[in-house]
Amino acid sequence: MAKLERTLSGNFDQILSRIESGILNGSVSATLEDSSDFMSGDARCSVRVFERYSYSGGNRVSMSVTLFQNGNGPVCLSAITAGGSQATFFKINTLGEEAFLDKLTEIL
Repeated sequence: MAKLERTLSGNFDQILSRIESGILNGSVSATLEDSSDFMSGDARCSVRVFERYSYSGGNRVSMSVTLFQNGNGPVCLSAITAGGSQATFFKINTLGEEAFLDKLTEIL
């Protein structure tokens, strides 16, 4: 597993749109597996789960991206990748997970 957490400034919807289009257009095999959006008062939360094929690992890797904003405060981002290992009892070859997270870092 690899994780990225950032505090961002800017428009929530524009950041979310940039992430979605950047991930989906950044890899031929990338897909948006599911999404969820919540609002409560002035707080917003959006969750996106992406998946793509990892050539280095020979398997599919997922990335969960969560954006949260309370009122006009900063946009908080948490992204976690998983699924890049081929071992049964311990993690080896997590290059695919890290590469997927690197793509998000480029977009941001």
